[in-house]
Amino acid sequence: MQAAGPPEALAAPPASVPFGEALKFWLRLGFISFGGPAGQIAIMHRELVEQKRWISERRFLHALNYCMLLPGPEAQQLATYIGWLMHRTWGGIVAGALFVLPSLFILVALSWVYLVYGEVDWVAGLFYGIKPAVAAIVLHAVWRIGSRTLRSPRQVPLLWAIALASFACIAWWKLPFPLVVAAAALAGVAGARIAPAQFAAGGGHGKADKRWGPALIDDHTPTPSHARFRRTRLAQVVGVGAVLWLLPMALLVVTQGFEGTLARMGWFFTKAALLTFGGAYAVLPYVYQGAVEQYQWLTGAQMIDGLALGETTPGPLIMVVAFVGFVGGWTRQVLGPDALFAGAALAATVVTWFTFLPSFLFILAGGPLVESTHGDLRFTAPLTAITAAVVGVIGSLALFFLLHIAQARPALGLPVDGVALAIAAAAALALFHFKAGVIPVIAACALLGMALRLSGAA
Repeated sequence: MQAAGPPEALAAPPASVPFGEALKFWLRLGFISFGGPAGQIAIMHRELVEQKRWISERRFLHALNYCMLLPGPEAQQLATYIGWLMHRTWGGIVAGALFVLPSLFILVALSWVYLVYGEVDWVAGLFYGIKPAVAAIVLHAVWRIGSRTLRSPRQVPLLWAIALASFACIAWWKLPFPLVVAAAALAGVAGARIAPAQFAAGGGHGKADKRWGPALIDDHTPTPSHARFRRTRLAQVVGVGAVLWLLPMALLVVTQGFEGTLARMGWFFTKAALLTFGGAYAVLPYVYQGAVEQYQWLTGAQMIDGLALGETTPGPLIMVVAFVGFVGGWTRQVLGPDALFAGAALAATVVTWFTFLPSFLFILAGGPLVESTHGDLRFTAPLTAITAAVVGVIGSLALFFLLHIAQARPALGLPVDGVALAIAAAAALALFHFKAGVIPVIAACALLGMALRLSGAA
């Protein structure tokens, strides 16, 4: 059945959007952007394309497909891109920053509650139920990303081989995540020459075939001058970005030394930001390797709890790094034992700054340049291979979570925690079969976990 055309009221494009009006929208988006990347992109599409008509569907999807080629949170980068397209550099900065800041403040507050009151029975019960739900959510992420990238093993056997190899490299051989990403990229470069048809599989978002009426930035609206590539502008943005990275890092090194916790966090999460191909789930194994195993800023159980908090707050899921920073700053007492909260909040802010700074640079500096290479197999094949590797990496993360929640419960005389596994199975059924949303699944599992803990059954 063919959709009806736009009503007469939509015959003319909307008037130009003042910067203040856009600012109010980006602030509101920061508080309502639940549901992970898919939910956040859906919210922006409904608001910006269908209702406000600030940008056409084709231009929206063009921006989205570009953001998907970059490391970092694609929904936050999409907001930055559209803000930049509409209101130049400050428009992009405001849009991207307001997508993150509400989540930072909320996570700082929830992290404090977690550390101070986490041992209280009903709070512990909530997290007991949430952990299996998170394991099911990660499994669902493996399926969601894998179904988009891998297709049939007969069609793309090389991509399947890359996915399985990356799973083994992380789960059994404990190889560093950056090494896995680099190997996958090299495989993509070679694959583009050996079997180009397999690596032409991309993660597009469909055809731009719907119309919602004329848009302010429409299909044939000329690219604004500030969005065209110029070497001088590229040099300026990269230079400012380098200063914005060097000054905070220098301050941390001068005040606490390069071996200090905050300086190490800044350096570590800069590297993590450059490796987030495929979204937050892809970089979590790398964060786990560094934050839990190498630096011991937090425990594995706390990492799972942090991911649960990240799933239940607005903003990009990669904001779980703010929880990692908060817990690490608290346990390492970065500002001394008398300023635990201030030190932890500072660490969360430092981690957020170094994690998201590259995302802004990718859009503000690289947007015009990288957009011109979209669809070039030499450019997209390595990224397709990386996405295939990401499927295996997330699979290893799911295995880790399942093994963790299944650990024996000596206090109850159980060799394995069958209750937690049953909750995980129920959550997986809700996600896969009933297509339930992430937030309702987490809420139901949290309430179930609290009831079991208070009743003594867990």
